[in-house]
Amino acid sequence: MNIKANIGKLRVSVPAGVKIVAVSKFHPNEEILEAYNGGQRSFGESRVQELVGKQPGLPGDIEWHFVGNLQRNKVKFIAPFIHLIHSLDSERLMLEIEKQAVTNRRTIPCLLQLHVADEETKSGFSPDECRRFLARGKWRDCTHVQLAGVMDQMQVRKEFRLIRSLFGEFKSDYFPDDDNFKEISMGMSGDYPIAIEEGATIIRVGTLIFGER
Repeated sequence: MNIKANIGKLRVSVPAGVKIVAVSKFHPNEEILEAYNGGQRSFGESRVQELVGKQPGLPGDIEWHFVGNLQRNKVKFIAPFIHLIHSLDSERLMLEIEKQAVTNRRTIPCLLQLHVADEETKSGFSPDECRRFLARGKWRDCTHVQLAGVMDQMQVRKEFRLIRSLFGEFKSDYFPDDDNFKEISMGMSGDYPIAIEEGATIIRVGTLIFGER
């Protein structure tokens, strides 16, 4: 498995304006370093314990993205260094991120996690739940949480298209003058070309870089 070559090959197919987050969960630091030496700087982890175990032993200029479900009692462990939380899915989680961001004297960017598929097991706001969350406006008081866009995990074009539509709605209604609200995180190893066609600004790719776990 030539991780460096895989990154080079992937970059050829991804437009310059789309960020590649290398999903490194379950892969050792040695493989992350190989990707880093291939020019990759953004990495995604979905388990807090694994992330805080890896982070101290890797270069300090890595942008760490948290892409899994985040429990409130775990926020404090990643708050000092996390670059972007992709999975803000409740008001209570937002308040905890705000609290830990204040403690660490940081502003923490977050994406609103949406689910538009029919599966009940999916995490995230439904579109209507997210509309209500934004309309209530408590996020305006959380000055250390920066809402930066939307995220979902899906595999079919119509769902990507709906996420892009919701992003446009929220941008227009709540963030028209906020340049930070700009990200649409969707698309993984198996479907990222479709996600890019439908407006993704961030793709989360693991298998195509690191191989099967």
